[in-house]
Amino acid sequence: MTTSGVDVSHAGPVATVTLRRPDVLNAQTPATWMALRDIGRELPGDVRVVIVRGEGRAFSAGLDISGGTGAGFLAEIGRLSPEAAADRVREYQEGFTWLHRPDIVSVAAVQGHAIGAGFQLALACDLRVLADDAKLTMAEVTLGLVPDLAGTKRLVELVGYARALEICLTGRRVGADEALGLGLATVVVPRDDLDSAVSDLVAALLAAPRDAVVETKALLTGAVARSWEEQLRAEREAQVRRLRDLAGLGE
Repeated sequence: MTTSGVDVSHAGPVATVTLRRPDVLNAQTPATWMALRDIGRELPGDVRVVIVRGEGRAFSAGLDISGGTGAGFLAEIGRLSPEAAADRVREYQEGFTWLHRPDIVSVAAVQGHAIGAGFQLALACDLRVLADDAKLTMAEVTLGLVPDLAGTKRLVELVGYARALEICLTGRRVGADEALGLGLATVVVPRDDLDSAVSDLVAALLAAPRDAVVETKALLTGAVARSWEEQLRAEREAQVRRLRDLAGLGE
């Protein structure tokens, strides 16, 4: 484990990224985000599934403000020029956005609190398995901030504009059962079953051929931005690639 409190382990085609600061409920710092960014950049090409989890009682309690850590770095960014500040935030966002990549499927295993940056880290993943004690909170507005770690678009895509607005502006807690009903959770299981539920999901994801999975994910992630005709064309082109590959004619 590095001083960032993040480590990664590999088991064949599965990489597991673990936040290991249980003493502060896996609260995050800029070092956390840079470590996540580096993990994404260095991910081996044979990895198909990435699991993101937190050690201990919580997935992640969000920004670490203990000892003024959070306030200090926020003030530092605020003193930069607008361009430099935006560049700094862009670097932090890279710790989250790589989890959207089409060549992997990312799964968040969420127990306890997922607050602010913790909620956004769960949102960055393609799928979310929640323990029944999970509580999701977008708390940035209570600090006079906005969610800026790639969470806003994902939240709107999952729950719609009005519900996303309500969740963000009130900063309220969304429990596991509500999260399931809203589409934020793929499945909700008893806390003791979280690990086995994630393992079962990962096994199912790995059962299909990788190239078909990659093509399907690309079709689905791009569907919202495409017109009907554009989506139909994308489907045709993807299927032709698959058929040619299966016939041994792929590039």
